[in-house]
Amino acid sequence: MALPSDRAPLAERVEELLAAGGPLPIVSAGDPVLRHGTEPFDGQLEPALLARFVEALRVTMHAAPGVGVAAPQVGVELRIAVIEDPAPVPDEVRLVRGRVPQPFRVLVNPAYEPVGDGRAAFFEGCLSVPGWQAVVARHASVRLTGQDEHGRAVDEVFTGWPARIVQHETDHLDGLLYLDRAELRSLSSNEAMAERWAQPTPVEASAALGFQLP
Repeated sequence: MALPSDRAPLAERVEELLAAGGPLPIVSAGDPVLRHGTEPFDGQLEPALLARFVEALRVTMHAAPGVGVAAPQVGVELRIAVIEDPAPVPDEVRLVRGRVPQPFRVLVNPAYEPVGDGRAAFFEGCLSVPGWQAVVARHASVRLTGQDEHGRAVDEVFTGWPARIVQHETDHLDGLLYLDRAELRSLSSNEAMAERWAQPTPVEASAALGFQLP
């Protein structure tokens, strides 16, 4: 496989991706693009093309369905991701996980840092690792900085499940998958999740599968 430096310019490749229309193909674990990291966005796509790419990411996220998609997941090594979470969960789950609705957001050149020492561990999945979930301990609260798609500064604190989402998507931009941070003894198929581990917290899974929670 050619290295990124040997490939067509980003704008050309994005145009080719968008030409097919509809949701973009999602890259699966094992493709080097998910591990190379990304280059900061600095005008590589002119505004109209950027807007089309962002809309394609939104369509792809909804079709998957998921609550976030990062550019490397569609084969584009740019530091851009989108998130959106309608949070259609029972009140018990919402309260325990801090999962509240998030409007559609575009994250350009995002970076995060922890706020406080709190950690939260829950099952997490990824569109690039279909069929599996694992428990990941993440910062309970993070400060996210960067820009939006219009170049406006973003400096915001996220807590609960929204904090998990922005950490997951920003990690993609650094060449990390959730499995790099996961408790691998917790790795469970979607079928096992539905049959055994649908509880609001992974406490029962921790006891049964033999892994520690923070």
